Amino acid sequence: MEEIKLSSKEINDSLKKELLSAKKDEKFQKLMDKLKIKDDVAIKYTSKLQDTLCELENCRHCKGLFCCKNAVEGHVSYPSKEDNRLIFSYIPCKYKTKLDEEQNHKKTGLSIIENARMKDIDITDKARKEVICYLDNFFDNYSSSKNNVGLYLHGSFGSGKGFLISALLNELHEKKKASVCMIYFPEALRTLKDDWDNFGSKMEYFKSVDILLIDDIGAEKVTEWGRDEVLGTILQARMDNSLATFFTSNLDIKELESHLALSNRSDDLVKARRIIERVKQLTNDLELISVNRREK
Repeated sequence: MEEIKLSSKEINDSLKKELLSAKKDEKFQKLMDKLKIKDDVAIKYTSKLQDTLCELENCRHCKGLFCCKNAVEGHVSYPSKEDNRLIFSYIPCKYKTKLDEEQNHKKTGLSIIENARMKDIDITDKARKEVICYLDNFFDNYSSSKNNVGLYLHGSFGSGKGFLISALLNELHEKKKASVCMIYFPEALRTLKDDWDNFGSKMEYFKSVDILLIDDIGAEKVTEWGRDEVLGTILQARMDNSLATFFTSNLDIKELESHLALSNRSDDLVKARRIIERVKQLTNDLELISVNRREK
């Protein structure tokens, strides 16, 4: 078949027609005006500018990274003008920015938590007195042969819940040779899902380690898999083997139950209640309302 070649004029006419059609869209024209793009520049990038508008519209209706419809999750392909051309870059959305900030904060916090010791705990804050007494008592009475009841510690954001329990676990590991594991629950779920080859071995470790801290439960996106297959399985195994389990959360027990129920269907409510009953079997419940230490 003979190849059809278009002349430069025909190509230019086609691009002009495409641009004129696109400019009938008020949003397209507003984007051109905002970026101060003239027709002789926009004509080369009509389809890419339309893609940007499409992605911006996706973002306008988006409820989180889990339902992102854009080409690169959590980003918008957005143009900037440089001389007589447009440079398209992937700009993170508010949900991606928030996730990155949380992960960076966790990385900073992890180094602090890894080195936390009970001698570093601020004992001048009266709001912490009951929790500190509980941790001291747990340390004094801990034995791998005992049925050690852990703690569900909930309360205000940034009050140092994770640091307090991590300090206890580090001391128990160092001085009583207990095997300990501290997991940031939202990240643990993501890691388990992304690293399927090691799913079984990681789950076995979470189920069998002497002392487990599940940090920030209630901050995760709830799914049936995460709730029933991961969390429920871990808690059942630890309950069956009387293994010490700790939790931190910004939610109290009732709020956590509501969080874990994906809907008001009776089966979802029963499954959420089943998780809560396991938490109650494994822990005592204490509240910590104190100053936000992350702002200090």
